[in-house]
Amino acid sequence: MKILEASKIYKSYGNKFNKQEVLKGVDLSIHQGEFISIMGPSGSGKTTLLNVLSSIDKLSNGSILINGQEMTKLKEKQLAEFRKAHLGFIFQEYNLLDTLTVKENILLPLTLSKTSRTVANHKFKEVAEELGIFELQDKYPNELSGGQKQRTSAARAFIHEPSIIFADEPTGALDSKSASDLLNKLSQLNQKRQATILMVTHDPVAASYCSRVIFIKDGLIFTQLNKGNETRQAFFKDIMRTQGVLGGIQHDQ
Repeated sequence: MKILEASKIYKSYGNKFNKQEVLKGVDLSIHQGEFISIMGPSGSGKTTLLNVLSSIDKLSNGSILINGQEMTKLKEKQLAEFRKAHLGFIFQEYNLLDTLTVKENILLPLTLSKTSRTVANHKFKEVAEELGIFELQDKYPNELSGGQKQRTSAARAFIHEPSIIFADEPTGALDSKSASDLLNKLSQLNQKRQATILMVTHDPVAASYCSRVIFIKDGLIFTQLNKGNETRQAFFKDIMRTQGVLGGIQHDQ
């Protein structure tokens, strides 16, 4: 089942006298349960692509369907409601509210949707235990490590069981152990919940946890890699090789 279908995505900035075209006609389909990463050199358009697909930014031309809903036809209020119900977000800088506890931060999407306290508490316990942060529920963000903050952010993204989760460089501010812990948890949640995740990353190690890697260059999809039955280590080598070609480095076969 297709969760997201994007056709002929264009995005440009500026005006007709000084126009910068960042996305130049991207076509992309994402199926339920996929864990996908988008990679590419700096300035390739990968973050812009994530932003327009997730409705953070408006596209210049094209079509984006999420769960069969044409995103470009929604008015601001409708878009806000759709985002609240169907989309989850994990940002590099966590975006936690310092005045709320871990539990209160995680419960925010359910509070906004007026979910009953009993259901909300059940969902909180489930996702917090899966991400290994249940015991931290009464702590505040300033009492957490970077890895704990990002797992809190991830729990907030998963708790309302969105159609798709958008993750923007989620390991970018983490040390290697915290990054590995987070990616293992995301991979487990992806498999256990059939959660659909689209992640932008510059890190081939992070990308190797995914089932598919999309490489973007100069505003267009350059190529894609599917993990299939490969080990994560073998997939990592494929990603590195493709990155080398993308950057103009040819590897011996």
